Formats: sequence, structure tokens, C-alpha cells
Amino acid sequence: MLTIAGNGMGPYSFENLNLDIDSFDTIVCDPNFEESSERILKLRYREAKEYILRNYDKEEILYVVTGSPLFYSAGTIVAKLLPRESVTIVDGESSLGYLCRKLAISMADVQSISLHARERPDPSLLLKRRYTFILCDAHSVRKMAKALEHLKRDDISVTIAYKLGYEDEYIGEFDLYGRCEFDLGEPYVLLIERLFGRESTIAEDSSFVTERGMISKKYKRELSLQHLDLEEGMTLWDIGAGSGSCAISAYLRYGVATVLFEKNPRRAAYIEENLARKRVLCSELLVGDAVEHWRERVERPERIFVGGGGARVLALLPELYDILADSGIMLVAAVTLDSLVAAISSLEESAIEYEAISLSFTRYSGKLMMAEPQREIFWIKVRK
Repeated sequence: MLTIAGNGMGPYSFENLNLDIDSFDTIVCDPNFEESSERILKLRYREAKEYILRNYDKEEILYVVTGSPLFYSAGTIVAKLLPRESVTIVDGESSLGYLCRKLAISMADVQSISLHARERPDPSLLLKRRYTFILCDAHSVRKMAKALEHLKRDDISVTIAYKLGYEDEYIGEFDLYGRCEFDLGEPYVLLIERLFGRESTIAEDSSFVTERGMISKKYKRELSLQHLDLEEGMTLWDIGAGSGSCAISAYLRYGVATVLFEKNPRRAAYIEENLARKRVLCSELLVGDAVEHWRERVERPERIFVGGGGARVLALLPELYDILADSGIMLVAAVTLDSLVAAISSLEESAIEYEAISLSFTRYSGKLMMAEPQREIFWIKVRK
């Protein structure tokens, strides 16, 4: 039989366990725990899992995890690998519960995310509730500062909860962008309070600042996003971003992370303003030659939208296709026949399959409802 118990908050010890330790044949725990004896096996997760799977039906095993076994813990992962009747879980206080208790915050108002071994937070979860609780590693402050870089300082309030349950515990305000005086190798979490109202998921053309004409109109923008089949948490590259309206609308509606490529400094300045206006999270703007920038990237985006960039970018669509994640989608928007032919020729030369779609429509406006034909748009859609 296996008993999984959380040691709650504080040092790596068994002090908070309300169990008869002597009743177990073997105690499995992380190497950081202070206690030691012949019956205590200090193992990393993989080794602990292997030992438990081999011996749970032969011994009474106690598996001690930090905090709560029900909150971002290896405990529930191991429990799912065993028959339900062979596992007993004894809960301990989690860092989330501990901090909410200290600050008198309802857990119903808190969204929890983990940044352990992740390069960025999930944009579909970040700041969606009033509070966002972040389980951190040593690099999380830098990652969060990057994810929130388009917010104003008074848009959020950040609290650091450092070494919870220890004698030198600290809970207080924290500047993500200032000099950090904490040893981030020690246990800590962040709590971010959102101080602004949620942005509408529908972005009207008039809400963007833009160079004259350099915006994808709402109808075409929304249809382009639908052709991309976006899902929460994905990464979208927007190449030739213009005003940034497509990438920003993708974040607002679908909760994706975005990387915007724009070579024109004036348009890039408008993008910066629009990102700040719309409080876009997990977004990065790269100014200059798009080809040079994408060749320096290491990630493989799930979606790529090519709305501009000129002849050089269209000639290098096969290169973008190679960068695209497996099962990803690349969508190329063209408004001239020259661009359409260049994109199709580039793909056909590399034997890349594609789908071609066109859209033309007419708006009727004014007192007399006069017809205003819109420019036809072509989409070339590639599935990898």
C-alpha cells in the first residue's frame, strides 16, 4: 500500500506530518529532506516513482512530498499509476492555501499557474482572474517581467511570498523590474493582482493607432484568424505586422502568445502603442529584417501569419514552413496578384501542399447606402 502525504509549508522536514512514521516499512522523499534513517529513501522523482511501482504491493510505503500532494505535485502523478484502492492521500497545506490564508483572499478569485521549466506563462490564464498565483523557479521573475512588459506599472500589484513557513518568511510588495534582493534559488511564489478591467475580445478598427491604410480591416482580420484555427496557449508569429491588429486580436480572442515582426520603425512605434493600449501579455515585437530575426529564434511556433514582408519573405516561405511546428498552420494573406503568384510559386517549387481561398465583399454605407467595394483578399493556407 502507498500513502502519499504533504509536509505543508516550511523546511524540508516531517514535523508537520500527522502520521505514525514508524508504521511504515519504507519512507520515500526528496533528497532535500532533513530526516535520515535506514527506512528513509531519499530519491529524485523518477527513482521514487520506479521504486514505488515495484514495491507498493509488497510494502507499506509512505511517500512524502512538499506542500500539498494535490497541488502541482508528483504525488498525484504517481497515484494515477496505481490501483485506486492501493493509494491513500493525506493532504498538507499548499503554498496557495497558505498565502490566501495569510492575505485573507478567496481562492475562488485566484488563478494558479506554474513556471517551473517553462519559458513563459500561459497567456490564456495570465491575469484572467483578479489574482494570478505563480509557482516560480529561479528564472521566473525575468520571465514574468518579459510577459508583462506592455503593462503600465499601475496596472498590477505584485506580491512576493518568500520561504513560506520558514523563520525568515517574507510576504510583501515586489518590483518585477527593479533590483532583486532575494535569493531566487530559495522557495518563493508570486501573486499578481490585476488592477484594470478586462479588455473586450472584439477589437474595432478605430481602437488601433495606425499609419494610414496599414491595418487589416475587421472582417478580413477576423476571418484570417479563423483560418488559422487558433487555440489557447499557442504561439503565433505575425510577419509584416503593420499596426499589430491581427496579432493583438488573436491574443484578445484566443489567448495566444504572439511575436510580431515589423521592419518599418514608424509602424513598429504604432504597434508598441497598440500593445500597451490593449494590455497585451506574452507578446514580443521584433523591429527590422524579419528574415534575420526568425533565423535567430529557437522556438517553433504552432501558427505563422504572413501579412506582409515583401518579395523576400514570400520567396522564403519554405524556410518558414520548416520552422513551423509539426501539425502547425501557416497562412499567407495577399492583396495583389503579384504577391499571390509569388507565394504560390515559392510553395510549389518546394512541393509544399497548400489551399487557396479568396474573399471579396461590398459594404453599404451612408444615408443612401452607397456601395463601397472592398479590395479582394487571397489566403494561401498550409498545413504541416
